[in-house]
Amino acid sequence: MSPAGSPLVVAGAGLAGLSVALAAAPRPVLLVGGNAGSASALAQGGIAAALGPGDRPALHAGDTIAAGAGHNDAGRVAMLVDAAPGAVAWLAAQGVAFDRDGEGWALGREGGHGRARIVHAGGDASGHAIVAAMARAVAGAAHVTRLPSHRLCALALSESDAIAAVRLAGADGSTLDVATDALVLATGGLGALFAATTNPPSADGNGLALALEAGAPGRDLEFVQFHPTALAVPGEGPLPLLTEALRGAGAVLRDARGEPVMAGRHPLGDLAPRDVVAREVWRRRQAGGGVFLDMRGLGGAGLDAFPTAVALCRRHGIDPRRDLAPVTPAVHFHMGGIAVDADGRSGLPGLHAVGEVACSGVHGANRLASNSLLECVVAGRALGARLSAHRDARIRAAPRRWVHPGAGANAAALRMLRGLLWRSMGPERDDATLAEAERILRVEASLARTWQARLALRLLHAARIRRASLGAHHRVDG
Repeated sequence: MSPAGSPLVVAGAGLAGLSVALAAAPRPVLLVGGNAGSASALAQGGIAAALGPGDRPALHAGDTIAAGAGHNDAGRVAMLVDAAPGAVAWLAAQGVAFDRDGEGWALGREGGHGRARIVHAGGDASGHAIVAAMARAVAGAAHVTRLPSHRLCALALSESDAIAAVRLAGADGSTLDVATDALVLATGGLGALFAATTNPPSADGNGLALALEAGAPGRDLEFVQFHPTALAVPGEGPLPLLTEALRGAGAVLRDARGEPVMAGRHPLGDLAPRDVVAREVWRRRQAGGGVFLDMRGLGGAGLDAFPTAVALCRRHGIDPRRDLAPVTPAVHFHMGGIAVDADGRSGLPGLHAVGEVACSGVHGANRLASNSLLECVVAGRALGARLSAHRDARIRAAPRRWVHPGAGANAAALRMLRGLLWRSMGPERDDATLAEAERILRVEASLARTWQARLALRLLHAARIRRASLGAHHRVDG
């Protein structure tokens, strides 16, 4: 197939990938991967947009930059919040049944927001509702070919170090090589590399690792967000998330004596930015005390708006009408990623990134609640539209070299790595602990040559060289 006729390959079928694929019409799109296990589908929070009376995009931007500790790219924040109302309307046109309050949107409030501006669908099942509607829209789009059982396993670079082809691995072990001049990575974050996380197992940094191996620059790799209210239950795998909107509706964080945890800690109290709340919960748990989310004040009618959270609690023997729910911080979102410009381009020609795997600077040092699904839609639509008309007329030579991520860690080694990153790159960090984690990753035979260890070392290096605290990166020795 000639470059002019090559498909746009989109790796990742969460909300970002679906948005790119749908907006790229009429260009042929090859959409790789399924969406059932994506972080987008698991999201309980909704989409932030200045839609309420008296609200304005400028106020949304101010909250975004305050939460991001001023590390944000202000121009890109403005682009995001200005496009937010249109993004909600576009999703509604794709069939997303957002919750209504009479004739208008039912708007919730979450941490870091100065007012109610979160649009939800199905109460606290927003991610599932949005992804399901978008998946239906993509299924009906003639220009999109789905490969839900495949994954991106390698990419090829031309003589000019531009994307020339991709290699896809099927569930049966087969591989498929596809010539293309445009690859979009929408592979999500890396929370699954940490012992405590709300992310699905697929969010292990695989797309970021491959891009970095190929030579694409990274950005802000040290900034990892911790959600303060994951349900503290035993076992491996993702921890159940108790959405921030519960606190927006009146739930309160309490210690073992029943005292409010955030009283006097921040002007917004329980609705302070996530990094502030997560550190307070972390400190109390490190000191041996428990922290609990008290949802009893919401009453039966109030809890009815959160069916997902209520079901999660009951699954673990907790009745939120009567019981306090034990909570812990857990890795939730990676603000860093592949460095991209305002158009989603990386430093590697032909390689684009969108969603959590990308870093445009819009989230700064700490993401504002419900800006992630918003970014997926706004950036995904814009990138898809730009690539829909893109045709590279240059004649490319055959792929000069293939880039593979390398060997992966086995289950035991991965468990060790997850523990190392949780202890060293948790809500509070210090150089000695970071350095020891680096040493172990380099000398432990089961980890040293794995792609997960190489990615982890990049994170640790970024955390060590940023000696001052900023947003979610908190140095206790800085």
